[in-house]
Amino acid sequence: MDKLIFKNLLLRWYEKNKRELPWRNSKDAYRIWLSEIILQQTRINQGLPYYEKFLQSYQDIHALARASENEVLRTWQGLGYYSRARNMLKCAKIIVERYQGVFPSRYSELIELPGIGPYTAAAIASISFDQPTPVIDGNVYRVLSRIFGIKNDIQMAASKHIFKKLAEELISFEKPGDYNQAIMEFGALHCTPVNPKCDLCLFSEHCYAYRHNMQAELPLRLKRGRNHKRYFHYCVIHCDQQIFMKKRNTKDIWLGLYDFPLIETDRQKIDFRKYDMTRNLINKYPFVKVRTFRHVLSHQLIFATFYRWDLNFPGENIMSSLPDNGRFYNQKEIEVIPKPGLIDKYLREE
Repeated sequence: MDKLIFKNLLLRWYEKNKRELPWRNSKDAYRIWLSEIILQQTRINQGLPYYEKFLQSYQDIHALARASENEVLRTWQGLGYYSRARNMLKCAKIIVERYQGVFPSRYSELIELPGIGPYTAAAIASISFDQPTPVIDGNVYRVLSRIFGIKNDIQMAASKHIFKKLAEELISFEKPGDYNQAIMEFGALHCTPVNPKCDLCLFSEHCYAYRHNMQAELPLRLKRGRNHKRYFHYCVIHCDQQIFMKKRNTKDIWLGLYDFPLIETDRQKIDFRKYDMTRNLINKYPFVKVRTFRHVLSHQLIFATFYRWDLNFPGENIMSSLPDNGRFYNQKEIEVIPKPGLIDKYLREE
């Protein structure tokens, strides 16, 4: 298909069909950056309330940079992929300290900031600063592979170079921000992964996938990873209307969030007599197995079982067995501290 025709048709389609989203009425780099970080791995209908909540809590980059990690994680709670929130706070502090609160306009500087990868850097550079830098995400891979008939596996490094070269040739130099938003919007609304609207498509007569009935095969993805299974056993210890919780400080999922004392095993069964933390507990207090949750993360499948202990007064031997980065929290404190969605769900349903 002729590249100039593709570009012009796409921009016309976008002007007529784009969704009205709050960040599309602004070229403010803070708002564009905020929306892009929130929408990584997140659907728009889920991310929109968080975007509005962040703007209400932190009206500009200076307000965000002054916030504590706990405050930011609490505002982020429920979105998942919490490293995005931590990197967002680090990025805000750098922009305030190094750039006096003004986002750099060049892609090469943006990509050096915490939490900003090639896609987000290209989005900010093009939308806020009119830099002709193409965005490439799953939507873009799908649109380009189907229309132009690219049959290279999108998970291979060599294939990424092919798509990048084509994307650079296609981007509008006059309206790079609109073009980038247009191709992402077209992939999200029209050229969808399943049941694309081919019969109504403005590119149907030119589209390789449509002409060869290959919509289901493109984009090509040969390597498919399997979810790694993990088995969590949470010790929910109650005492005097308080619950023992700890801050996660190991380099793993949910870093900086609060959960209960945890034992991870390689299977769903557990013998608490084998672990120092629970040996004293089961000798002195009975426990109840509350329930098991199946919790899906990217490339991880967690089976989390919660066991409840009710203590009258934990003796020194019990306290010394519990994690030293934790303590008993009352209900009001628990409501405020940032928690993984899994823990929040348990607390709501307990």
